[in-house]
Formats: sequence, C-alpha cells, structure tokens
Amino acid sequence: MDNIPLQSGEITLKELILKIKEWYKYLLSKWKIIVLAGIIGAALGLTYSLIKKPIYTATLSFALEDEKSGGGLGSALGLASSFGLDLGGNGGGIFTGTNLTELFKSRSMVEKTLLSPVILKGKTISLAEMYIQINNWRNVWNEKPQFASIKFFPNANRQKFTRVQDSIMGVIYKNLSQGLLSVGQKDKKVAIINIDVSSTNELFAKYFCEALAKQVGGFYVDTKSKKARINMAILERQVDSIRRELNGAITGVAIANDNTFNLNPALNVRRAPSARRQVDVQANTVILTELVKQSELAKVTLRKETPLIQVIDRPILPLPKERFGKAKGILMGGFLAGFLVVIVIVVRRLIDQILK
Repeated sequence: MDNIPLQSGEITLKELILKIKEWYKYLLSKWKIIVLAGIIGAALGLTYSLIKKPIYTATLSFALEDEKSGGGLGSALGLASSFGLDLGGNGGGIFTGTNLTELFKSRSMVEKTLLSPVILKGKTISLAEMYIQINNWRNVWNEKPQFASIKFFPNANRQKFTRVQDSIMGVIYKNLSQGLLSVGQKDKKVAIINIDVSSTNELFAKYFCEALAKQVGGFYVDTKSKKARINMAILERQVDSIRRELNGAITGVAIANDNTFNLNPALNVRRAPSARRQVDVQANTVILTELVKQSELAKVTLRKETPLIQVIDRPILPLPKERFGKAKGILMGGFLAGFLVVIVIVVRRLIDQILK
C-alpha cells in the first residue's frame, strides 16, 4: 500500500477503499485492546452511576398582573398633575421581560434568599447553612481555624459579613447559578414564568425555590409601587398638618368671639383677630378638601401600581428526580473508553508512519 503512486496529490476511489480496508484490518488486529478498554470503561460507567446522586428539580410557576395604562384613572391623574402632584401612573418598565428573569438570578436576590430561615430537624437555620451541611463543608472547615467558627444565621445583616463569609457566599452563588437555577418562559406566547431549582437534596431544592420566589416577589412589588407609596405618605403628612392648622384656626375664632362678646359696636377694631382667624379657617378648609381628594386618589393609584403576583404551581414532594441509569453508564463508559483507545491507536500508527 505504501508503494501506490499518487499523481498530482489526488487519491482515487480505489485507493481510498484500499486505505479503509487497511485501517480496518489494523484496528481488527487490536481488538483485544479495544475490547479490554471497553470493559474497563463500562465498569467505570457502572461505578459512576452507582455513586452519582440523583438530581431533584423543584419547579414553581407564576404569572404577573401589572396594570400599565391609566385607564379610568387618566382624568383623575391629569387633575392631580394640574395641582403639581405626581401620583405615579407610569408603572415603570425596569423589571419587564428578560430584566425580570435576570432579577431572579442576580447575586443580591440569591444571597438574600440563602439567608432565609428554614426548619430542618427541629432547628431553624438559614438556607446557606443547609447548603453547607448538604455538601459536608464543615468536615473540611473543622481543620482550618479561619473557617471553623463561621456561621450563617437566618436573616443576618449581609453588610456585616467578613471577607471569608463573602467568599463562601460567592462560591455558593456560583454553584447555584451554573445550571442549578433556571428562570424563564417555556413559551414566549405565554406570560407564565417558571423557576427551576436543581439539587441533590430534595428539601433544599423545594425550600430554595419557594424562598427565591417570595424574596423576588416582595422586592418587585416594593420597587414597582415605591413612587406611589412615597407620594401617598407625603400627602398624608400634608393632610395631617393642614388639619391641625384648621383645628387651631377654628379654636382661635371661638376664642376671639368670646373676647368680643357684647362688644360696643363703636369698637370694631377689636373684631379684627376674629376676622383674620375666620379667613384662616376658610383657606385651610379649601386646602384640606383638595388634599383629602388627592390623598384618596393616591391610595387608588397605589393599589393600581401594586402588581399582583399569582403563584400557579408550587413544588410538591416528592420532586421529580433524574438518575444516571446503570445501563446508560455501562453504554456510555464502554463506548467512550473504546473510542478513546481507537483514537490513541490511530494517532500512534500515523506518528510511526511519519517518522519512518
């Protein structure tokens, strides 16, 4: 075969067939090595399938109801703006579409979720502590003084964490974000968002999935309605302030009238304080009336700006699990090992031919 001349660097069909037959015979002569490698690979695949823990997946689905247009409040909001009051009504679009799904996977939301309390074996611990126990990190930390005393208490102040605690939280977040946490819509035509959390521990997957939905839901509602809540609080303080002024003016009118009771008509100057107080009463009454209207309107706007997060499906035990089957391990291990040995044999023969 090595003596077959090649013209113009081209190879004919006959030569190609002969080459294939030659390689086939050569590999067939090495069948013992290939079979042995396949058996070893199958054994390794079987061993892996036995020691590989099953993966549990917790799924939570929810829908958002968020009014964005003014609707029947359009004229009312226009009236409020004419008085220089901004009651919201724009809804905001910072957490729409992909922004909302990315919010679920953000480090801030994941870390706050990890500090949520859960009850495990009668004790209240954080999800971060539960994750550490599941992965047996404490067994390694006990040999290192800087890690032995580290604890992650439920609802702990994240701002007071040490550098070591920050690094541990970063490792947990990295592990969760790399394929274990998935958020998105199964169909773009359906406005239902699914949260999938995978873990080798069934309870952790369920608890983390529910806690993440609760954490992000609360943050989302607070952020979307923040502007309306601030405006309503300002209006309520103004209403209370004007009401106090009005009550004071009414009391002042009564006092002034008492002081001028049976006053000589020739001494009208004594009635000036009562008249001024009466003007204050009338002015404060008008202002208070308008502010009460705007305050009630702000309450309606706050209800409008507060989105409704409706949970459709929650993770229910037992969770679906994915196990690496024995048959799959044997087939994949045998095939990969045999394939790698064939590659090594081919490469070695090509190198020998080049060096000759």
